[in-house]
Amino acid sequence: MSQVPERSELPAEDTWDLTSIYADDDAWAVAYESVSDRIDDLREYEGRVTESPDTLLEFLDLRESIFREVSKVSSYASLRSAEDTRNQEYQAMQAKTESLSSAARSATSFLDPELQALARDDIDHLVGAEPALADYAHYFDDVLRTKPHTRSAEVEELLADLGEVAGAASDIYGMLSNADLTFPTVERPDGESVEITQGNFTKLQKHPDREFRRTVYEAYYDEWADIRNAVGTSLKNSVKKDVKYARARNYDTAREAALDGPNVPTEVYDTLLDAVHDNLDALHRHADLKREALGVDDLRMWDLYTPITGDESPDIPYEQAAEHVVDAVAPLGDAYQDRVRNGLDARWVDVYENRGKRSGAFSAGTYDTQPFILLNYQDDISSMFTLAHELGHSLHSELAKDAQPWQYADYTIFVAEVASTVNETLLTHHLLETVEDDTLRRHVLDEYLERFRSTLYRQTMFADFELRVHEIAEDDGALTPDRFDDAYRELKTEFYEPAVLDDRIAREWMRIPHFYYNYYVYQYATGISAAVAIVERILDEGADAAAAYRDALALGGSEYPMDVLRAAGVDMTSPEPIESALGVYDDYLGRMADLV
Repeated sequence: MSQVPERSELPAEDTWDLTSIYADDDAWAVAYESVSDRIDDLREYEGRVTESPDTLLEFLDLRESIFREVSKVSSYASLRSAEDTRNQEYQAMQAKTESLSSAARSATSFLDPELQALARDDIDHLVGAEPALADYAHYFDDVLRTKPHTRSAEVEELLADLGEVAGAASDIYGMLSNADLTFPTVERPDGESVEITQGNFTKLQKHPDREFRRTVYEAYYDEWADIRNAVGTSLKNSVKKDVKYARARNYDTAREAALDGPNVPTEVYDTLLDAVHDNLDALHRHADLKREALGVDDLRMWDLYTPITGDESPDIPYEQAAEHVVDAVAPLGDAYQDRVRNGLDARWVDVYENRGKRSGAFSAGTYDTQPFILLNYQDDISSMFTLAHELGHSLHSELAKDAQPWQYADYTIFVAEVASTVNETLLTHHLLETVEDDTLRRHVLDEYLERFRSTLYRQTMFADFELRVHEIAEDDGALTPDRFDDAYRELKTEFYEPAVLDDRIAREWMRIPHFYYNYYVYQYATGISAAVAIVERILDEGADAAAAYRDALALGGSEYPMDVLRAAGVDMTSPEPIESALGVYDDYLGRMADLV
């Protein structure tokens, strides 16, 4: 029987090394208490933070010092919690750091209103009198830009204090889906039993035996049905939170508020939805190609993840996947490639699934730590691509930290998803050009097509769903599980017109954690569009284009995201990158049709 191991059963070399943050939990506790005691020092500047250039700089330096340590204690607790969401001690640590982060934000909530009380000339005078403040020029510009949506210091403090409570819906969903929800054990066609998990569900949906796929599909979604009302209530309150926060800041819609944070025009969102809806024929062609390749009369929901090749992915051990990824990023330069290789050797990655481990994958870390990558590696091509994806995030963070001061080392998700998808695209090119195994090549091509489908089309479908349910809330409509089902079913029907839908697939919204991230998912779709354009430029122009791309990543948050992408040679205010990416998808569909 294939069982998911306990964390204690995993070899240390396959787990990340959190001792690089704190030696142990006791050291974390000391750091937590120390920084917690310092937070009230920030409040002493309220009402006088702009009285002189020296005072402003003194406060900004103090804020940096405290926030950097808050980030470290928060990161350590969050990563420990992700290791095993059942561990109550680590859940308590994470809860404490969420409160700490909320307190730190609250203690500095007066800063933006006090800066916005000044005119541009006043800001310029402060900067001119204290040269060190020039490092904050972009930050000051961003603060003044958002003045119409910043409330009084009192209201800002209240909103900051509510941050911890506002995340309750997401926290509850995370506990339901990762810690409390368990799935049945099913029997494979070979007689071996396997436990369905969040981590292996998609892989099991790629099994060549159709009846087995159906069994897994039905068992998985039937389990979700048992917590339907709880998840529906969580998502309803998450959406309502987004709407209420937007209204509190004088935005017309939650989408406008979410996109204004990173200064992304809402036209970018609309352009994405329009371009993808206008090009659904390519997705329908993919579905028809899959149906023909599988030799079935009707494509069902348990067929969607099945490779067109008709069989499961060849086994890709983690060590081999790491080697492929390192080789694939060579066009980005020797220094970039060496950094990827060294990071893999330095235990950046927590590789395999264990009981209670958070599902999915992510890259995390702080200005003062190395990156940390969570995987649930499944020894397949999809997992190899996920490794490349998360390493893209990690290297983005490393380049930004090298080049920028603390206040600009972070970057928006809009740019982040470009860095991750560039690595995926380079991996595809590398494998198709160098691998001689025809079976592996077919699976690589199929995987990239699936990545296009799931990133450009599926995430756009998610973005459309997110927009629709927020609009229901903004019109004071009722958000119920049935309403979520109806909205999701309508979109799924449109996007997957050639397939046969069943009632279970209408529940798919329940398994998508990104719906709790407030207009997050569209950035995957814009990211892959920009990434395809960047990779084509790097492969055509070579070192100069690669240098421009690395320089763009190194900008971090020192410029607005649209300007960062322009530095890399991409204009996302135009539909051209999206349409170009859709053209590449169509070309790859043609190549796959020729192969099968």
